[in-house]
Amino acid sequence: MGLNTFEADSPAGVVRRQYLASAAGDLAALRATLAPDVEWTEMAGFPLAGTYRTPEGVTSAVMERLDKDWSGWTAHDDTYLVDGENVVVLARYTATHRGTGKPLNVRVAHHFTVRGGRIVRFEQFVDTALVRDAAN
Repeated sequence: MGLNTFEADSPAGVVRRQYLASAAGDLAALRATLAPDVEWTEMAGFPLAGTYRTPEGVTSAVMERLDKDWSGWTAHDDTYLVDGENVVVLARYTATHRGTGKPLNVRVAHHFTVRGGRIVRFEQFVDTALVRDAAN
């Protein structure tokens, strides 16, 4: 990635701000990275599977529910692949399920589309069996 990859309004910079806001539990800052018509898709088989719209819809249906069910839910972003408005992030989820006490440590890939300084589309790819096993 180039020197300017993480400039604030670059696609990767917007995505990075989203991860930092999520890790800090700052839902207002996270919503600020999302377009009003965002489409946020959690993978089939994931506990929160589905497509959510609007910044408020995403944070209430995904982030707030993850916090309710999991202790310390964090997406650790480590590798960014950028192609124009497309940003693919290779990451890792870590957490402990509040009901079972089982830990989660699973690799994940996220595909973001960023336009006009906001995330307009998100799609998650994860080994849903590992998530399910930690939750049961």
